[in-house]
Amino acid sequence: MDPVRNPYAPGAGQRPPELAGRDRELQAFEIVLERVSRGRPERSLMLTGLRGVGKTVLLNTLRSQAISRLWGTGKIEARPDQSLRRPLSAALHMAIRELAPHHRAPDRIDEFLGVLKAFAVREDPNKPPAKLRDRWQPGIDVPASTGRADSGDIEIDLVELFTDAASVATDVGTGVAIFIDEMQDLSADDISAMCAACHELSQTGAPLIVVGAGLPHLPALLTASKSYSERLFRYQRIDRLDRIAADLALTAPALREEVEYEPKALDELYEASGGYPYFVQAYGKATWDHAPRSPITAADVRVAAPEAEAELAVGFFGSRYERATPAEREYMRCMATLLPAVDVSEAVPTAEIARSLGRRPASLSPARDALIKKGLIYSGERGTVAFTVPHFARYIRSQPAD
Repeated sequence: MDPVRNPYAPGAGQRPPELAGRDRELQAFEIVLERVSRGRPERSLMLTGLRGVGKTVLLNTLRSQAISRLWGTGKIEARPDQSLRRPLSAALHMAIRELAPHHRAPDRIDEFLGVLKAFAVREDPNKPPAKLRDRWQPGIDVPASTGRADSGDIEIDLVELFTDAASVATDVGTGVAIFIDEMQDLSADDISAMCAACHELSQTGAPLIVVGAGLPHLPALLTASKSYSERLFRYQRIDRLDRIAADLALTAPALREEVEYEPKALDELYEASGGYPYFVQAYGKATWDHAPRSPITAADVRVAAPEAEAELAVGFFGSRYERATPAEREYMRCMATLLPAVDVSEAVPTAEIARSLGRRPASLSPARDALIKKGLIYSGERGTVAFTVPHFARYIRSQPAD
């Protein structure tokens, strides 16, 4: 069939042509927006799940919902080597710019921007001052304020900054939403500050919420930072699609192009993809390109599957596997051999890995910790680890030993 008309989109964070299976999350967020707009207390939201389940796509869609209600919004992607101050300042700057045209007092906006600039440029007092050429300046055309959000303590400053931003939103009669992707990569201090700020906002009913997305161990990181975090946020686990939703993700875009699937073809596609949204798009795209005509058959899927698997092996699995050192690959290979042949996200006891490798558990800690930092594995429960990527164990078992 015509590859130009291929409707599927297996891209990182790229919205699929049919966002299937996420109606519950979208409806729940609509209620959150309405409650906050009416001054009702509401919790910030945390989306968790493995890679490839569509967390970033859902995060962007939730942001669109907020924008449609004239909220001020900003989005950042956390990085393990970056402080929260700069990206968060840029995100809040964008959010307030969206609210500014609706505010009756321009001086009030400038007052907040002065606080925001002070927060942005404040350096960590525990670190040596940056050289003049390395100092970063935000694009805010007002002088920095003093005495507000500029103490250098990220927790104190963030509470004050969010409080002032929420006050601006209250003046306008709307809200502010900050969206944070890869939230598990925030530093421990930044996570603690975010929890403290959200706690303060929840107590006052201020119209500012944080929507985070991260790997399955994000709730554990938040709770380790602040014990009340388990009650502070609304947690939503984003999982693979059920059969009905996976079929809809394939058939709805195809029908718009006047193409149909035979039932057995959909059986094959669900078996191959496991219902993971990224895989659904990858197998759907390859199948479309190989199918000679409509309806698409099971034979078409089987012919196209090797191409989809080859693309996943390079772009989805291989790029991650190559980031690991030989010692880290040995650790992951052992994990993979200890998992069942059909694996999803099962956890492996770290003691069992050490036993299988004939090593002391302490000697394997550097490899384990490095893999967690690289986002290849996570520890959802004490003494266990699991892959962050669906079907990663199957891929590793197919690779030759180093």
